[in-house]
Amino acid sequence: MPWLLLIGQGRATVPRADLQAGSAQPMDRVRIAVVGAGVMGLSTTVCISKLVPRCSITVISDKFTPETTSDVAAGMLIPPTYPDTPLHKQKQWFKETFDHLFAIANSTEAEDAGVLLVSGWQIFRSIPAEEVPFWADVVLGFRKMTKDELKKFPQHVFGQAFTTLKCEGPVYLPWLEKRVKGSRGLILTRRIEDLWELHPSFDIVVNCSGLGSRQLAGDAKIFPVRGQVLKVQAPWLKHFIRDGSGLTYIYPGISNVTLGGTRQKGDWNLSPDAEISKDILSRCCVLEPSLRGACDIREKVGLRPSRSGVRLEKELLVRDGRRLPVVHHYGHGSGGITTHWGTALEAARLVSECAQALRTPAPKSKL
Repeated sequence: MPWLLLIGQGRATVPRADLQAGSAQPMDRVRIAVVGAGVMGLSTTVCISKLVPRCSITVISDKFTPETTSDVAAGMLIPPTYPDTPLHKQKQWFKETFDHLFAIANSTEAEDAGVLLVSGWQIFRSIPAEEVPFWADVVLGFRKMTKDELKKFPQHVFGQAFTTLKCEGPVYLPWLEKRVKGSRGLILTRRIEDLWELHPSFDIVVNCSGLGSRQLAGDAKIFPVRGQVLKVQAPWLKHFIRDGSGLTYIYPGISNVTLGGTRQKGDWNLSPDAEISKDILSRCCVLEPSLRGACDIREKVGLRPSRSGVRLEKELLVRDGRRLPVVHHYGHGSGGITTHWGTALEAARLVSECAQALRTPAPKSKL
């Protein structure tokens, strides 16, 4: 039986020394630590529990919902492009995520998981280089907007109409946490300063720490891209509107409408900027004048963990003869929720390879 500890809301605060308790496991049971409890950490944990037999999984983080970047994300499934990642791989990640969330949207779990279908328009001030993006056949009903539809947006000359999914972090993350606990996972509240802290209590570490990877993985390639949004009450809005630049958008959700946004590279400031909020509302009102009647306006800020390509790979750390297999899974930038399930499945496969290697006896040398 895997090691299980659920305290209070299912999260235990455990000091460093007490992690040794996790070592009391059957010999063939692989002990896995997942660092990070945003959408990457939790989804990866769920995927590992399904793909890797005879393992115990512990999620360790100093921040949980509603205090993660994933809680601020708009959660609209429209993929960004990662320059350093092959397009076919990006499409695979997106399709696997879309299929996963589409199944939830069509189930009795849809409300509890915060997943819904939303139709709308992506509009452009000039004809885009790619009129049909790589993800066009993954979303539903993708087509060019008609001239009559474009009359709603007189400053724009081209548009795409389609139906996609919206996944609301503040609802989806608690839903994922329930799945972690349902698979007998352990959730610990602790700040990790060095991945070696987890050795020898754990056999494999999965690094889903996002921007924390600057310290934990020594990755100078990852940087914050600050995003500020507004959450408003405008229940009459049912269709999403997104400027092709991705900087201005209106995303109706279950309980509010998300207005955005900003894309400020290298900015670590988590405090809302009143002038930016005014600018966001002004830009969105140009696209949808009825937003002048929106009320209960709330400001949110998140730091997207960005790099030129998602880091999704194995690394074997070695120190003083000790070995610690690590699977890195971070750097999704603005595409975290959009690709999370696809990349989590791939991360889980890498963990499975690590577990298989640990269970395979090293060949004995013949004298």
